[in-house]
Amino acid sequence: MAEWEEPAERSSHPEDDEVRVGIFREELARRLASVREAIEEACLRASRPAGCARLLLASKNVAPARIRAAYELGARIFGENRAQELKAKVPALADLAIEWHFIGHLQTNKVRDVLRYASVVQSLDRLGLAEEMHRRLQREGRTLDVYVEVNVSGEPTKHGFSPDEVPAFFAQLARYPTLVVRGLMTLGPNVEDEATVRRAFRTLYELRERLLREGYPNAPLEELSMGMSRDFPWAILEGATLVRIGTAVFGPRLA
Repeated sequence: MAEWEEPAERSSHPEDDEVRVGIFREELARRLASVREAIEEACLRASRPAGCARLLLASKNVAPARIRAAYELGARIFGENRAQELKAKVPALADLAIEWHFIGHLQTNKVRDVLRYASVVQSLDRLGLAEEMHRRLQREGRTLDVYVEVNVSGEPTKHGFSPDEVPAFFAQLARYPTLVVRGLMTLGPNVEDEATVRRAFRTLYELRERLLREGYPNAPLEELSMGMSRDFPWAILEGATLVRIGTAVFGPRLA
């Protein structure tokens, strides 16, 4: 896909600005339609119902104006990787009924900001983080939906529990009733081989099934958040219920 940018500054000719904004919105609409079509095709291939996987738009380094435009085109779930961006964007878009997820690695000293602005945290990856979130939520008298992050590929650059560590962690989570474990989250292996990537996603699906059989309190585990721009159709084939798409909709972004 070619790179494209939202018009940053107004020109001296208003009609030129209108054309540039129109091109931007048309391209965004085309990209969103393409991703939605690919999601439905994958659901069909997997013999799953239409709409089997919801779309989360990963909006790291995406300006609020772009997020607003995507919302106007029907997107409702957005995910931020950084607490500072979340803190800046949520107030700027407070008039929109956005469901904000935090999908990046969460430092303990950023918990307060993230709990204030996100309705879901997808990156619960250690006991200390659970303790800190529970402490603050208990003080506020509320609960929070979380996903436990699992490193299914074993790559050292990725955060999350190994699959073997997850059951013991779930047993410990029973001490923190303010955390409602809605699902599991993972990043697929950074390889091009379909069989390898799908095997990793299947590991997460099978882990979820095991946890459901064993039964844990406050853990309905309805969601499997897996699949990004490069591999989301494979994730849907292996049971994803939520795919996190950034580049395929918003175009290349800064690191």
